[in-house]
Amino acid sequence: MRFRRLAAIAVLVGTVGATTAAALPPAPIDRLQPLPDLTARALAARYTASAHQISQVTSAAKRAGDTSLVRALNGLRGQHFLDFNPSGQGLAVEVVGDLATATRVAILVPGSDTSLATFGSRGTASPEGGAAALAAQARELDPGTHLAAIAWLGYATPATFSPGVLTSGDARQGARALRWFAGELTRDGRQVALLCHSYGSVVCGLAAPHLPVADIAAFGSPGMDASSARSLHSPARVWACRGTEDLIGNVPHVQILGLGFGQDPTAPAFGARTFSCGDANHSGYLRQGSVSLRNLAYIALGDPAGVTR
Repeated sequence: MRFRRLAAIAVLVGTVGATTAAALPPAPIDRLQPLPDLTARALAARYTASAHQISQVTSAAKRAGDTSLVRALNGLRGQHFLDFNPSGQGLAVEVVGDLATATRVAILVPGSDTSLATFGSRGTASPEGGAAALAAQARELDPGTHLAAIAWLGYATPATFSPGVLTSGDARQGARALRWFAGELTRDGRQVALLCHSYGSVVCGLAAPHLPVADIAAFGSPGMDASSARSLHSPARVWACRGTEDLIGNVPHVQILGLGFGQDPTAPAFGARTFSCGDANHSGYLRQGSVSLRNLAYIALGDPAGVTR
């Protein structure tokens, strides 16, 4: 009965969230590229190279008649991509803001059914739109901020309508990539915040142990594959919220034979700093003007006093 309930709730959540089946065919996905030097000159060179690659792949997709891939790539032109890979569901790592001068970096880690096809196609429910909204909100709260927001699709996410969304298998691959990426960003003294949505919070939970990040925020989380904030073994401030309209609250917080992700991060027993996300639904946490966006921006800025608990 409990197994059937887990599967049924996964389907229910998939119908209400901003989750869209990937338009790109499944295939093995390569690792992220090494980061360039985080200087204005080196970053500009990487952004130019990525834009050229995106343009080449778009042209090839047009010649092949792959209209789904063309639609996905058309929205990526001219942006600041640290990484891009069109294989399979695709990889994409986009920077909003000046990473060369940033003293704080917020990495948005997305959940299931995120691919190149959905990276920028769902407004603020997409990694690209969410990062842009977060950066804009942070500038409004602190006009002098040196914050860069990164939309990070660094792993092959599971499909909502699949057994994979009930296990941590894909999250483990994502956690390895995220640990490396976040660790590289902290080397020069930058403070990093991980903002982890839905299944992305499982990725963050697995990446967290001893990772030198300043903040980890889980929102719309099915669990972090951890029994408590303390069991993450992280030096970070651990935050959690769930909007009142988010049906992921109906997911049973259990772990049985590899299914499920354990304790609800918003439960008092978990021990996270809970904060208000208002009436956000599963796709609405980064919507402009929302309580959740404002609080996530304060967390990204490293200003816990501004967060409404």
